[in-house]
Amino acid sequence: MKARAKELGIPGIRVNSAGCLDRCEFGPVMVIYPEGIWYRAETREDIDEILQTHVIGHGRVHRLMLTEADLPPGKG
Repeated sequence: MKARAKELGIPGIRVNSAGCLDRCEFGPVMVIYPEGIWYRAETREDIDEILQTHVIGHGRVHRLMLTEADLPPGKG
């Protein structure tokens, strides 16, 4: 994601690695701040769609979003 963001020339973006963020069971996940929107990304195409739609276009990729209902048992 960091490399793709750089390729797209997105200004003001910071891509950090982190641990599981308490949602390991969903596979690779990310949270975009300051909005606090959570996404599950399984493919490079998913990452590109999140960058294009959310970061550049200020929209949402609803099919990849994690919601309050996606909290692991005992975490809600």
